[in-house]
Amino acid sequence: MRPTVGFIGLGLMGRPMAKNLLTAGFPVVVHSRSPAPVDDLVAHGAERAASPAGVARRATRIVTMLPDGTDVERVLEGPDGVFSAIQPGTIIIDCSSIAPAAARRLASRASEAGATMLDAPVSGGEIGAISGTLSIMVGGDEEAFREVKPILDAMGNPEKVIRVGGEGAGQITKVCNQM
Repeated sequence: MRPTVGFIGLGLMGRPMAKNLLTAGFPVVVHSRSPAPVDDLVAHGAERAASPAGVARRATRIVTMLPDGTDVERVLEGPDGVFSAIQPGTIIIDCSSIAPAAARRLASRASEAGATMLDAPVSGGEIGAISGTLSIMVGGDEEAFREVKPILDAMGNPEKVIRVGGEGAGQITKVCNQM
């Protein structure tokens, strides 16, 4: 049985990534600031969560796809954030593009809470998100990466879903890729 995947951030990239998870047969719980993409995904079979904490209460595999580091910090560390309700053993997969130092700090916070965080920025744009052909550069724990590889493969090209090193390495690789 596939694990329930929480998905937070349903913008230009996040909404099609979450749809690809649904298409692949994953149960998905979604949250976003804007109600329209949540409504759309609920119509496609996802469940709605009222907050990031609500996602954390219902899923131990959580994907975030947010505009920047400040948004990732707010969603994870805010008063109704993921860390306020995180379950031990949770794996957070942050697909946002943020500073490597922020990725390492947040991974440390996750570890303190009994969870693991992978930085997994993506490349391929909206077309790649829609078609499920994203390249995903993953930094973090190798065992956690193996555990969530089927989730990542559902959102990206399995041949281009690669663990590139420890915490923050995904973000560093993304910066190099953009250059």
